[in-house]
Amino acid sequence: MKEKTPKKKMDHKIPKTLPLLSVRDIVIFPYMVTPLFVGRERSIRGVDYALSNDRRIMLVSQKDPNIENPNPEDMYKIGTVATVVRMLKLPDGRIKILVQGLIKARILKYIQQDPFCIVDIESIKEPPEPKKSLKLEAMMRSIKDRLDKIISLGKVISPDTLVVADSLESPGRLADLIASNIGLEGQKSQAILEITDPEERLRKVVELLNKELELMNMQHKIQNEAKEEMSKTQREYFLREQLRAIQKELGEVDEKTEEINEFKDKIEKSLMPPEVEKEAKRQLKRLERMHPDASEASVARTYLEWLVELPWSKETKDNLEIKEASKVLEEDHYNLDKIKERILEYLAVRKLKEKMKGPILCFVGPPGVGKT
Repeated sequence: MKEKTPKKKMDHKIPKTLPLLSVRDIVIFPYMVTPLFVGRERSIRGVDYALSNDRRIMLVSQKDPNIENPNPEDMYKIGTVATVVRMLKLPDGRIKILVQGLIKARILKYIQQDPFCIVDIESIKEPPEPKKSLKLEAMMRSIKDRLDKIISLGKVISPDTLVVADSLESPGRLADLIASNIGLEGQKSQAILEITDPEERLRKVVELLNKELELMNMQHKIQNEAKEEMSKTQREYFLREQLRAIQKELGEVDEKTEEINEFKDKIEKSLMPPEVEKEAKRQLKRLERMHPDASEASVARTYLEWLVELPWSKETKDNLEIKEASKVLEEDHYNLDKIKERILEYLAVRKLKEKMKGPILCFVGPPGVGKT
């Protein structure tokens, strides 16, 4: 999107009745040359009508770009009268047109809506350009400086826009040029379009540029911090790999590698069930990728230690002799008669029914009373 500076003054004798083209996600400003893709049947017919007459068309933005067939209440009242400079038919049935904005206009009435929209309009004449003052000159310079800073921070803006902006002396046209090229939301662009006073419009654009500059600065800061953190992590990883290679060359093994190898050996020797072994190896890979001092590494290490220490492949034969159990209980524990009796009852039932499932005994009490 760029501004065209004609050699001679534009003819703004605008007809009072024009075909209407509703546009989405964009606001067309006067003097701007903009390509548009037109795909809706009603819109294509409106463009054809304009081309068959004086090539003038009324461009108005939709309030909601998702509406496929907008009604009059779905569109703004103020838009821009434009000239269709060129038209190209595309293979998929759409057309591409190049339009040049001429003057702001307001819709007074919809004359017809099918097969395409025709509206009555009135031109909106801006007040005379304000006299140059120090304040106005300062605002225009401020806009140009902020535009340069935004571009330096990564904002993609056409180089032609900078050239045209540097040559413009009209505050209203400068405001329109900037507003149409910095990627504002539709509502914000429309709000600027509807401001008729050039100095007020310029002041609004300065405010929006300040916000955009703050946003770009914050975004640039976040990107730099992320890049520095990434570089630091990559550098640590590279140095760690170098250290590992040097230790390997010297026949030394670092503590982390030694720990990983030790866990691998214990997992193999513990004869875990297949599903448990799979989980243990998965946790070991996680531990291998972590920094030794990380908090998650400590959790993974404790979990692996617990897994390898369980007696997966060891079994003991139950001793269900009631007299022997009673003797052991009496020797190891004083009093607790009801608990001892319950334990002996449990062992007696287990002895009578070898394949019994449960019950499970639960010992409750403070530490040190002999539960274990």
